[in-house]
Amino acid sequence: MADSRFEGMNLPQRGEIEIDEQEIDGRKRFLEFRAEDAEALKSLGPIAQKYADPVIEDLYRHFLSFDETRAFFRDPQVLERVKRLQKEYFVQLTRGDYGADYVRNRLRIGTVHERIDLAPKWYLGAYSFYLRAVANRLLEAFGKDPRKAFSAFLSLMKLVFLDVGLAVHAYIAARESTMRKQQEAIRELSTPVLQIRDRLLLLPIIGVIDTHRARLITEGLLRSIRLNRARVVVMDVTGVATVDSKVAQHLLQTVAAARLMGASVIVTGLSSEVAQSLVALGIDLGTLNTVGDLQGGIEEAERLLGYRVIRATETGTGPQPAERS
Repeated sequence: MADSRFEGMNLPQRGEIEIDEQEIDGRKRFLEFRAEDAEALKSLGPIAQKYADPVIEDLYRHFLSFDETRAFFRDPQVLERVKRLQKEYFVQLTRGDYGADYVRNRLRIGTVHERIDLAPKWYLGAYSFYLRAVANRLLEAFGKDPRKAFSAFLSLMKLVFLDVGLAVHAYIAARESTMRKQQEAIRELSTPVLQIRDRLLLLPIIGVIDTHRARLITEGLLRSIRLNRARVVVMDVTGVATVDSKVAQHLLQTVAAARLMGASVIVTGLSSEVAQSLVALGIDLGTLNTVGDLQGGIEEAERLLGYRVIRATETGTGPQPAERS
């Protein structure tokens, strides 16, 4: 069975990284890649067709000699497919057309490398191998005119460095996108809104709160209030070590927004350090309903909801659930 990491790697992907024509032209100018370079590379088409297979075989012989890269090609079908794609890449270097479609394909290569978790050092090494291998082939093809071989090689080197820049650009952008998604998922998991009783929610907050996370907390809480038709929320900040003025103001806004949606918020677990910080910052805490610890907060919430906890000794029938008074 083929490795799913490589599925669709030669197909356009939705949400691809795009670079406009102005950026493409700027990169070419910086590398001094001109029309004459494109023509020089186009003239190498027959040579590329002749040497494509041996160059690719040499490349993958080199790849498979290292444990780290060999791990990507355990499946023979995957290996053959990637070889075919690499051959297409090799031949495209001498097509002479290096516009938007060419750039889009190169960007896709970097995205695929990030998706399969192939470290940049390996595909940068592959580019180096390409250049060395092609240099030798050009010397063979232009044996009587080494100056022509060198001139063609310089044009190829400019194009390869354009490709390297595009692939690295796409790799970094894809990795940053992956990291952002992971951070979003971690933040959402780190601030769950729990329903512990009908119309009663618990929001335990642990760790550092920055402005972005504070906004996520607010959005998640308000959404849960609406979905659960909550009337009381216990916001426990026992696990929060520090709160700055921006975050404090945001939490106060969260309490106000919850109140507008018909839910009262009880803040529990304020540490002495956080309390002193809030006082020192001059934050107006008059609108906050605070209780010392989580248990006290839940008891206060149950009181607001009209629940009454009955001890088992009062009924003689074992543990009893809380009842409305």
